[in-house]
Amino acid sequence: MAEKILIVEDDSRIARFIELELKHEGYEVDIAYDGRSGLDKATSGDVDLVILDLMLPLLSGIEVLRRIRKTSDLPVIMLTAKDDVSDKVVGLDSGADDYVTKPFAIEELLARIRVALKRNHNGTKKENEALKAGKLVLDKASHMVTFEDEEIQLSKKEYDLLECLMENRGIVLTREKLLENVWGYDYYGDTNITDVYIRYLRAKIDQKYNITYIKTVRGVGYIFEYRE
Repeated sequence: MAEKILIVEDDSRIARFIELELKHEGYEVDIAYDGRSGLDKATSGDVDLVILDLMLPLLSGIEVLRRIRKTSDLPVIMLTAKDDVSDKVVGLDSGADDYVTKPFAIEELLARIRVALKRNHNGTKKENEALKAGKLVLDKASHMVTFEDEEIQLSKKEYDLLECLMENRGIVLTREKLLENVWGYDYYGDTNITDVYIRYLRAKIDQKYNITYIKTVRGVGYIFEYRE
């Protein structure tokens, strides 16, 4: 059965262009032209991935995304005319799996769709195990992170980044590798987004509990270390 992709885009020309390309690739496609109807369709349980514009009538793309994330890990690729790191951070921090800036090459969008769908399928097969480093515990089954049994509130991307670091404990990961693993594709440009999220994690874990888990390897990237 063909995978179904929902396009939430108020520009009918762009929506139609993406629709034709997706259908050519064998996907089933549905379209919503405002945030409210887009949210209704996205939460219907009949969609495999959402392409979501940031600027929408009735309900903004960010608000649609936040409401989706309350109940679902449905893959969402944000689509926007804005090209600013802060906008990308807001979208990704709200739970977006990826971010594409207009104008874009359709081949790039198709590639990111394939990766997001693949990651989602693989993610459902992951064993729900816990990752531990001393008093820090990342429980995959509950999607919860705790330190001495105190829950640490993390956004989706903060959680994904911490999971990637803990799964590669003792291994130096470049910014590019972190972007590839966490955001799901070979990310070109704006690699400082990883630095932003590393700062978030350090503030919520290392600095709060006066312990050093995440270390900077100058000129290379980051490493998660903990010795018993």
